[in-house]
Amino acid sequence: MKLKPLGDRLIVRAIEEEETTASGIVLPDTAKEKPQKGKVLAVGEGRWDEDGERRVPLDVAEGDEVLYSKYGGTEIKVDGEELLVLRESDVLAKVQ
Repeated sequence: MKLKPLGDRLIVRAIEEEETTASGIVLPDTAKEKPQKGKVLAVGEGRWDEDGERRVPLDVAEGDEVLYSKYGGTEIKVDGEELLVLRESDVLAKVQ
């Protein structure tokens, strides 16, 4: 299934962090933090400006790695893969 987000939304695949600590201790799933980093899979066309005359493009593009707020967005499952639908305002930074 192919998704096209609307407005200022984007589709992100979370990037899981390492499962072991620096000292080599393996962390169980219950002790892991929710990921806050992901790869942008698709972006919307942008929100309308205040006059409603033109679209303001998003600052992120497909393929960018981003940091997003911990509890932002909506989790969805597409073809067995867990994805996240975020608003641009939930994105905190691009990873360079």
